[in-house]
Amino acid sequence: MDNFNATGRRKTSVARVYVTPGKGDITVNARDLKEYFLSEIHQTMVKQPLVALKAENQYDVSINVEGGGIKGQAEAIRLGIARALVQSNAENKPTLRKEGFVTRDSRMVERKKPGRRKARRRFQFSKR
Repeated sequence: MDNFNATGRRKTSVARVYVTPGKGDITVNARDLKEYFLSEIHQTMVKQPLVALKAENQYDVSINVEGGGIKGQAEAIRLGIARALVQSNAENKPTLRKEGFVTRDSRMVERKKPGRRKARRRFQFSKR
């Protein structure tokens, strides 16, 4: 079995990641990585697990991502790639864990409460 797939989530973004042995092509929603993530920071973030394992040119990565913003999507993809690489070889896990790529960041936006302006912000109080 040479095809590894995993799911990465962050905030409201969900990324389905498919990793196959190849020459290092990364496609996001049928577009090239550089075309989808215009920011160099987000491109680097997506590649971090591969760079940590020195495997940038060993795998082709195909990604379907939806929901959230650009940063949330990039972090969801990073987690998905890390999980798929652990699936491909369990010896990768300690290296990726040390860098913090295996842990799911579960922080979500807190919902707005009734009688408040935002989640915690109250309306301005006027004594008179």
